[in-house]
Amino acid sequence: MQYLQGLLLITMENALLGSLMVLATLATSCNAQCYIISNQNSTPNKCKDLNGVIHPLNSKWKTENCEECTCDQGGIHCCNTAAVPVDYDTNKCQIIFNKETCTYSVVEQEDPGKTCAVSVWVL
Repeated sequence: MQYLQGLLLITMENALLGSLMVLATLATSCNAQCYIISNQNSTPNKCKDLNGVIHPLNSKWKTENCEECTCDQGGIHCCNTAAVPVDYDTNKCQIIFNKETCTYSVVEQEDPGKTCAVSVWVL
Protein backbone atom coordinates (compact mmCIF):
# COMPACT_ATOMS: atom_id res chain seq x y z
CA MET A 1 0.00 0.00 0.00
CA GLN A 2 2.84 2.37 0.87
CA TYR A 3 4.35 1.68 -2.57
CA LEU A 4 1.09 2.74 -4.29
CA GLN A 5 0.90 5.94 -2.24
CA GLY A 6 4.48 6.81 -3.24
CA LEU A 7 3.72 6.08 -6.90
CA LEU A 8 0.61 8.27 -6.75
CA LEU A 9 2.63 11.11 -5.18
CA ILE A 10 5.27 10.89 -7.95
CA THR A 11 2.54 10.89 -10.63
CA MET A 12 0.93 14.00 -9.10
CA GLU A 13 4.31 15.77 -8.93
CA ASN A 14 4.95 14.99 -12.62
CA ALA A 15 1.50 16.32 -13.57
CA LEU A 16 2.16 19.52 -11.62
CA LEU A 17 5.57 19.99 -13.24
CA GLY A 18 4.05 19.41 -16.69
CA SER A 19 1.36 22.02 -16.00
CA LEU A 20 3.97 24.53 -14.87
CA MET A 21 5.98 23.96 -18.07
CA VAL A 22 2.88 24.66 -20.19
CA LEU A 23 2.18 27.87 -18.26
CA ALA A 24 5.80 29.01 -18.60
CA THR A 25 5.66 28.41 -22.35
CA LEU A 26 2.43 30.40 -22.67
CA ALA A 27 3.86 33.27 -20.63
CA THR A 28 6.93 33.39 -22.89
CA SER A 29 4.88 33.32 -26.09
CA CYS A 30 2.54 36.07 -24.87
CA ASN A 31 5.31 38.56 -24.14
CA ALA A 32 4.60 40.65 -27.24
CA GLN A 33 6.76 43.54 -28.40
CA CYS A 34 4.20 46.27 -29.09
CA TYR A 35 3.99 50.03 -29.51
CA ILE A 36 1.30 52.69 -29.99
CA ILE A 37 1.27 55.70 -32.33
CA SER A 38 -1.09 58.31 -30.88
CA ASN A 39 -3.82 59.51 -33.24
CA GLN A 40 -2.91 63.23 -33.35
CA ASN A 41 -3.57 63.93 -37.01
CA SER A 42 -6.28 66.32 -38.16
CA THR A 43 -8.08 63.70 -40.28
CA PRO A 44 -10.96 62.16 -38.32
CA ASN A 45 -11.68 58.42 -38.65
CA LYS A 46 -8.21 57.71 -40.02
CA CYS A 47 -4.71 56.95 -38.75
CA LYS A 48 -1.34 57.94 -40.19
CA ASP A 49 1.51 55.45 -39.69
CA LEU A 50 5.24 56.24 -39.34
CA ASN A 51 5.66 56.08 -43.13
CA GLY A 52 2.91 58.66 -43.68
CA VAL A 53 0.42 56.09 -45.00
CA ILE A 54 -3.21 56.78 -44.08
CA HIS A 55 -5.30 53.84 -42.78
CA PRO A 56 -9.07 53.85 -42.25
CA LEU A 57 -10.51 53.54 -38.76
CA ASN A 58 -10.93 49.91 -37.58
CA SER A 59 -8.54 48.59 -40.23
CA LYS A 60 -5.88 45.94 -39.70
CA TRP A 61 -2.67 45.29 -41.68
CA LYS A 62 0.79 43.73 -41.55
CA THR A 63 3.94 45.77 -42.08
CA GLU A 64 7.01 44.70 -44.06
CA ASN A 65 8.77 44.30 -40.68
CA CYS A 66 6.34 41.55 -39.60
CA GLU A 67 4.24 43.69 -37.29
CA GLU A 68 0.47 43.40 -37.10
CA CYS A 69 -1.18 46.81 -36.74
CA THR A 70 -4.68 48.12 -36.11
CA CYS A 71 -6.16 51.61 -36.34
CA ASP A 72 -8.74 52.77 -33.80
CA GLN A 73 -9.82 56.05 -32.15
CA GLY A 74 -6.73 55.97 -29.90
CA GLY A 75 -4.30 55.59 -32.79
CA ILE A 76 -2.26 52.78 -34.28
CA HIS A 77 -1.37 49.72 -32.21
CA CYS A 78 1.37 47.46 -33.63
CA CYS A 79 2.84 44.21 -32.29
CA ASN A 80 5.68 42.07 -33.56
CA THR A 81 4.51 38.71 -34.97
CA ALA A 82 7.95 37.06 -35.28
CA ALA A 83 9.29 35.02 -32.35
CA VAL A 84 12.83 36.26 -31.59
CA PRO A 85 15.51 33.86 -30.32
CA VAL A 86 17.11 35.22 -27.13
CA ASP A 87 18.85 32.31 -25.43
CA TYR A 88 21.39 30.62 -27.70
CA ASP A 89 25.17 30.37 -28.03
CA THR A 90 26.01 33.87 -29.34
CA ASN A 91 29.70 33.00 -29.72
CA LYS A 92 29.06 30.04 -32.00
CA CYS A 93 25.75 30.97 -33.65
CA GLN A 94 24.07 33.80 -35.56
CA ILE A 95 20.45 34.69 -36.23
CA ILE A 96 19.02 35.12 -39.73
CA PHE A 97 15.67 36.86 -40.30
CA ASN A 98 13.40 35.89 -43.19
CA LYS A 99 11.02 38.79 -43.94
CA GLU A 100 8.90 36.67 -46.31
CA THR A 101 7.99 34.12 -43.61
CA CYS A 102 8.47 36.41 -40.58
CA THR A 103 10.71 33.84 -38.92
CA TYR A 104 14.21 33.71 -37.45
CA SER A 105 16.71 30.91 -37.92
CA VAL A 106 19.66 30.34 -35.62
CA VAL A 107 22.61 28.74 -37.41
CA GLU A 108 26.28 28.12 -36.78
CA GLN A 109 28.56 30.95 -37.94
CA GLU A 110 31.15 28.52 -39.32
CA ASP A 111 28.59 26.24 -41.00
CA PRO A 112 25.26 28.01 -41.73
CA GLY A 113 23.83 24.66 -42.83
CA LYS A 114 23.73 23.54 -39.19
CA THR A 115 21.09 24.89 -36.83
CA CYS A 116 21.77 25.86 -33.23
CA ALA A 117 19.71 25.04 -30.19
CA VAL A 118 17.58 27.90 -28.81
CA SER A 119 16.31 27.72 -25.24
CA VAL A 120 14.05 30.80 -25.21
CA TRP A 121 12.04 32.57 -27.93
CA VAL A 122 10.25 35.88 -27.26
CA LEU A 123 7.29 37.06 -29.28
